Amino acid sequence: MKNRLLYLIPLLSIKLLSVEAQSDLPLENAEFEIRVIADKLSDPWELTNGPDNHLWITESKGYRVLRIDPVSGKKQLIADLSKERTFPRYDKIPDRNGRSIPWPQGGLMGMALHPSLLKSKPFVYLTYIYDYKGNPGNVDGGVNGGGHKFLQRIVRYTYDFEEEKLVQPIILCDTIPASNDHNGGRLLIAPVNGKPYLFFSTGDMGAGQFSNGARQNKAQNQNSYEGKILRFNLEADGDNVEENQWIPNDNPFNGSWQNAVWTIGHRNPQGLAFADIDGEKIYSVEHGPYSDDEINLVEKGANYGHPLVIGYDDGNYNGLAASVSNKEEYPGIWNTSYPLIKDEKQNARTVGSTYRNPITSFYPTGNNLLSELYTNIQKGHKQEWQSFAPSSVEVYQSDAIPGWKNSLLIPTLKGARLIRVQLDNKGKVANSTVYEYVRGNVRYRDLAISNDGLKLYVAVDSALVSSGPSKEDPKQASYRGSVIELTYKIPSDQTSHATKPETAKLINAKRKEEE
Repeated sequence: MKNRLLYLIPLLSIKLLSVEAQSDLPLENAEFEIRVIADKLSDPWELTNGPDNHLWITESKGYRVLRIDPVSGKKQLIADLSKERTFPRYDKIPDRNGRSIPWPQGGLMGMALHPSLLKSKPFVYLTYIYDYKGNPGNVDGGVNGGGHKFLQRIVRYTYDFEEEKLVQPIILCDTIPASNDHNGGRLLIAPVNGKPYLFFSTGDMGAGQFSNGARQNKAQNQNSYEGKILRFNLEADGDNVEENQWIPNDNPFNGSWQNAVWTIGHRNPQGLAFADIDGEKIYSVEHGPYSDDEINLVEKGANYGHPLVIGYDDGNYNGLAASVSNKEEYPGIWNTSYPLIKDEKQNARTVGSTYRNPITSFYPTGNNLLSELYTNIQKGHKQEWQSFAPSSVEVYQSDAIPGWKNSLLIPTLKGARLIRVQLDNKGKVANSTVYEYVRGNVRYRDLAISNDGLKLYVAVDSALVSSGPSKEDPKQASYRGSVIELTYKIPSDQTSHATKPETAKLINAKRKEEE
């Protein structure tokens, strides 16, 4: 059964922040104290709670890796990768006649720490965009919307505990496409049948929208690393060909050459998380176009449908495409290189047994409303639509906060929300309830959880707008370019407090149809 989600706004009492919401949920009077751990960061992107009792941070524009003591806030620079970037800070170059080459979406992005970091394998895995392959003389995205093309790589470093620096870089892969839009960028170490591997999420490059509107979308091409989740070895294997040594020999799309692709059909998966709930589970969260942000269960060889199916295969994008523009020079009836979606359900049947619906789709807007939205965009009218823009995901598995165990915690770029989705004992979405914790006019980039489960660490973007073309510009913001700590305040009578009846303000109960 598909999950039609109820969106609930719990009352969240936190110092220094005012939240306008009302509810009577199991955490009716939940209180969190908020503290800024570190600020003046250059767009913190990855936030990891390390086994050394420090927070490990990447700065997407600063190209720095930091360790931060969450108690004192002391920052320690352990790597400066700015010299690995062969292109200039395009975001700092003045526009030419109101135009400029864009900064890639992200920069230095994901990071993963080896499970044996403090023991025999002090390895740190990083991904960053290192080269611009477009034409610097053309600021409009190549010829007729062909897009701005970059390259990114995945590198393994060794952490030198004496020097407290990342050293000895080894490149796992340096041929991963990148763009000024939809680069994904999350790294995750997770086991498959008990053996740990490195997973990496890549977006579809925005191929089909904005300055990439005529760029060919390759999310369904299993031989392309665009719009995929990739899987690599944590250590080189014994393959004779050097470039194959980091790619597992049992990857599902291996053929005459070793292929890192693990799953296909993704739009912009920016969050990956693992949990052992009734078996090994990998979760991804990804952005939808004008609705249908997704939570997916990542399974070997699966196809998640993009750009042939958006959200569930329920037909709300029938007759549409995964994007639309008012640029008549772009192909197709909706002025985009994305293919026309004639029938989502038929597309899913055509994909076959490997097709997977998301386990949850947020704001699955109805076809008539979407058609009206598309028509208005094609006419050049500015439009707004409901979405979360999920930027990351963590699985909360502690007993510390009542009612939260086995929940997905998802920070968002739109509306500065932290949302929570409860899982059942099978690792699937338990019910149709989504809890929203609204913070203010910022963009939440990543989330980490303390070992005792009582603290949440949140990375906040420095900028108020997306590094890609889809921009949001709030009037005001707080805590930009920082890491904040939310500490749960345990109620004096937690047992009776947790059994109060649930009522809540309803903001979206089911598919928004043509009311």
